[in-house]
Amino acid sequence: MEQYRTEDEQVEALRRWWNENGRSTIAIIVLALAAGFGWQAWQAHDVTQQQQASALYLAMLRAVDAPDAQQKPQAVDLAVQLQSDFSSTQYAQFAALQLAAMAVEDGDLAEAEAQLRWVLGKAPSNSDTARVAQLRLARVMAASGDTEQALEILTQSDPGPYGASWAIAQGDILLAAARRDEARAAYNQALVIAASGGAGVNLSILQQKLQSLTPVPPGAGTEASGEPVMESDTVSVTTEANDIPEE
Repeated sequence: MEQYRTEDEQVEALRRWWNENGRSTIAIIVLALAAGFGWQAWQAHDVTQQQQASALYLAMLRAVDAPDAQQKPQAVDLAVQLQSDFSSTQYAQFAALQLAAMAVEDGDLAEAEAQLRWVLGKAPSNSDTARVAQLRLARVMAASGDTEQALEILTQSDPGPYGASWAIAQGDILLAAARRDEARAAYNQALVIAASGGAGVNLSILQQKLQSLTPVPPGAGTEASGEPVMESDTVSVTTEANDIPEE
């Protein structure tokens, strides 16, 4: 490091340094301060957005659960507002799932599909929200008659911890398409996954579905009560998946 013999030399050196670097140093400091204040402002804005979206979502749920059927249009309006004004929040994704469920109840499968695809365009691919949307979309596509696309959605997506639910949906879709052997294999797969700790599965219902596809041995056509053992021919494909939780 250079040693200066006089104070004048030091002052002159500082002056030269300032002329060469002072403005850029100030710019860096200003940018750093602006970034810090900007980050704090963004965080405050994000918190406000989340709070407002949460309030709208709770209001929507109250309208959905209201015994008065006239509250349904209000629930739809609130859900649409969430999608429009707070599309970056998870509450908007939940609202779209609710709109899809309401569309299914009304028999509007095209609208249900549109809402579920909107969710998939917003939610992270490995999130539970995305998995709920994928599973429901598969069931909606199957109910619309597009069995192959429904199965493709399930086979090309990652079920995460909900592999049993995926296999049950596959079984339901295959059974509705009269592909009974494949449906039985899917239900058996679901049973194996559920037995090893699969999440969100009603084992009793799964066993009933599997039993309905199990051939009745010769001579076992009646129970002890004398009533004939009936084998179910079809299992309806529901368009909403309640076997895995929403976030």
